[in-house]
Amino acid sequence: MKTLIVGIGNSILTDDGVGLGIAGEIRKRCLPDVDVMEVSLSGIRLLDYIAGYDKLVIIDSIQTEGGIPGTLHELGLGDLGSPGDPSCSHGAGLVTAIELGKSLGYEIPEEIDVYAVEVKDNTTFHEGCGPELEAMIPELTERIAGDISEQRMTV
Repeated sequence: MKTLIVGIGNSILTDDGVGLGIAGEIRKRCLPDVDVMEVSLSGIRLLDYIAGYDKLVIIDSIQTEGGIPGTLHELGLGDLGSPGDPSCSHGAGLVTAIELGKSLGYEIPEEIDVYAVEVKDNTTFHEGCGPELEAMIPELTERIAGDISEQRMTV
């Protein structure tokens, strides 16, 4: 199974870069048949990159009311809303992109998982995550990489 892991974020907006950091750590593990990308784009701009893979794993940040930084939300595409749903930026963009890609004949991954990491600050200009979240990156990396490896073994 050919898998693509995409870490999404902005490396100069404090915790918003957590997806990039985790993806970078997963890349170091050199998982077989797994490609890793770290990007600062989303939605339709991802189509050309994700086409042709069997599985897509998105790692991004999320900020919910009352959320605890470092909480890992495991989501499916259906959890992100419907195409054009204005309630979530990356999510609606991803759902819309997937639907558009299918209608245009792109080879869209059959399996799509989203890992959203709860963040504390995604608006302050600062390179790197805040210390609280930075300290959790190894544990979050282990959990996500472990899930991916386990899923690959059951296929």
